Amino acid sequence: MASCSEEQIIAKYTARAEKAEKELETLLEEVAKLSSSPQIAPSEVEVPADLEKLRTDNLKLKYRIDILKQSIAAEESSGGSSGDQGQSGHNMISIVARLTDIFQKAIQSAFPDVPDAPIVLQSSQMDKFGDYQCNSSMQIAQIMKGQGLKISPQEVAKRILGQVEQTDLIDKLEIAGPGFINIHLKIEFVRAQLRNLLLHGVQPHNVGQRRRVVIDFSSPNVAKDMHVGHLRSTIIGESISRLLEYVGHDVLRINHIGDWGTQFGMLIAHLQDKFPNYLKVSPPIQDLQAFYKESKVRFDEDAEFKKRAYDCVVKLQGHDPQIMQGWKLICDVSRKVIGEIYERLNVTLIERGESFYQDRMVAVVKQLQDSGCLEHDEGREIMFVPDRGVPMTIVKSDGGYTYDTSDMAAIKQRLHEEKGDWLIYVVDAGQSNHLETVFAGARKMGWYDPAVARVEHAAFGVVLGEDKKKFKTRSGDTVRLSELLDEGLRRALQKLQEKERDKVLTPEELKSAQEAVAYGCIKYADLSNNRTKDYVFSFDKMLDDKGNTAVYLLYAYTRIRSIARNAGVTSEQLRSAAETDALSLDHKQEWRLAKLLLRFPEIIDHMLADLCMHTLCDFIYEVASTFTAFYDQCYCIEKDRQSGEITVIHWNRLLLCEATASVMSAGFNILGINPVSRM
Repeated sequence: MASCSEEQIIAKYTARAEKAEKELETLLEEVAKLSSSPQIAPSEVEVPADLEKLRTDNLKLKYRIDILKQSIAAEESSGGSSGDQGQSGHNMISIVARLTDIFQKAIQSAFPDVPDAPIVLQSSQMDKFGDYQCNSSMQIAQIMKGQGLKISPQEVAKRILGQVEQTDLIDKLEIAGPGFINIHLKIEFVRAQLRNLLLHGVQPHNVGQRRRVVIDFSSPNVAKDMHVGHLRSTIIGESISRLLEYVGHDVLRINHIGDWGTQFGMLIAHLQDKFPNYLKVSPPIQDLQAFYKESKVRFDEDAEFKKRAYDCVVKLQGHDPQIMQGWKLICDVSRKVIGEIYERLNVTLIERGESFYQDRMVAVVKQLQDSGCLEHDEGREIMFVPDRGVPMTIVKSDGGYTYDTSDMAAIKQRLHEEKGDWLIYVVDAGQSNHLETVFAGARKMGWYDPAVARVEHAAFGVVLGEDKKKFKTRSGDTVRLSELLDEGLRRALQKLQEKERDKVLTPEELKSAQEAVAYGCIKYADLSNNRTKDYVFSFDKMLDDKGNTAVYLLYAYTRIRSIARNAGVTSEQLRSAAETDALSLDHKQEWRLAKLLLRFPEIIDHMLADLCMHTLCDFIYEVASTFTAFYDQCYCIEKDRQSGEITVIHWNRLLLCEATASVMSAGFNILGINPVSRM
């Protein structure tokens, strides 16, 4: 129901409109009397200057009343409540979700004896087929045929149409072909939704219950450089996190770094030899990767050093104060280097390394032993889980723990201590068997119920070079991520200079554009590919300003934002126009663009289901392409050919430009791409 404040606003505007109506009637009566007077010629009648202004103001008041009523009706029709995530009537609406609900009720009423009747809804690809299509009739006819009932898909469609309730959403329905139902949206509904978007921003639609999400991504190793292999997990994980935060979920971003184990024994032993005074003076380790390689060579070639390294591991596990200080020093140096990468990519994570789970592993092993889930096998303690052929090794023959142990401790901690009811592991596809075994182990222990908690592996393919082999340097080494980002900056600046942007942008604007293009193109090239597939890394392709690339989209966004600015139109004027303009969508390109923008919630739902971000990339590209067709055919601003002065501003079209930029900006934010106003 409408709130008290909403009713008061409507009452205030209505009173003002009624008062203005009476004044208008009085003025019109006076004009009519003067015009009918035999002593005065009609041409001599002076119409009061306030008359036209009063008429315009009155129309605006009535228009605002209608908008308020439509907003309240839309809120009530979507359930009348703010949902589970504190959402208001200003949030966007998923049109396909509303239509699904409408047609589900209609199909259930028309065919109550068809269990789980399929609801097949999609946006139409051609104008002649309406705006959306319900394609359930053919499948229902097949189901009924299996029940021994013969009915044509067209007859099914007719019965469905007979049960569709009247709504503010649907203008008309028609049956086409063998039984397709074409759905035409009401223009008033589309206008109201666009106006809501313009006035309140691209607010997320209601996605149901707010979840506690724990997402594990990036996960580099301490003392080793982040390399191109960490790129996908970092970029995909950040984007998924942004998506989930956008719709209102409580997201904990975990960086499960490798900060424990045998390698720290050799690192600390090497530290003791190279910087014996490390406990008092912080050693000047500039290149931790080189430091690691030095220690590894000694570990492999020097038996005495190898023995000392193992001794250091034992002391580390026993939390010896001096060894722990060396461990902390190495972690701090590594953390600083890793943090610089995250800052450049605008990535946020909370560090929870393997060291965090050491005590928890002891508790988990005891629980597994007490529950009788462990079996002895050649000195090891292993755990078999349902439907997995290879068991987990929980305790090694030397009494040490494994990745299986730490991952079992981690999943329990995330489910029970963090109260996570949605766990996501953004890890390469090569870890699928391992993770599925861990998930099965957690289910066997009763740590979570799949009907309540969603636990999944967001797997991704590898990054390939242009030779279609694993992306490496010419010498065969793994590509450092910092060097990759530096190369991106160099090429982005070169691209901007080729377009002579350095001559029109300030140094600060040029630097912002350079970073937006460099980091944006690297992220977009990854995210625009289906994450489950391998993809070829090519700076030449990702920096192309044509086609589905970040460069093209960033340029398109900047151009759209500049249209109103170049016309001298302020954001305040645009907001005022959004409140009062009728937003006519008469031209077919206006209608196409408006409908497409309102599909944003559908795209969000699609990504929430499969966690694949390329769907959003494809959508943003479609928006940019559809906008180009609109802008080519629909003048937003008209100028005098001689003087170049602006003669006409089509406010409804400027508002469509603003709405387009807002939706693109919201999409960029989810992808972790930072657009700039000038480029």
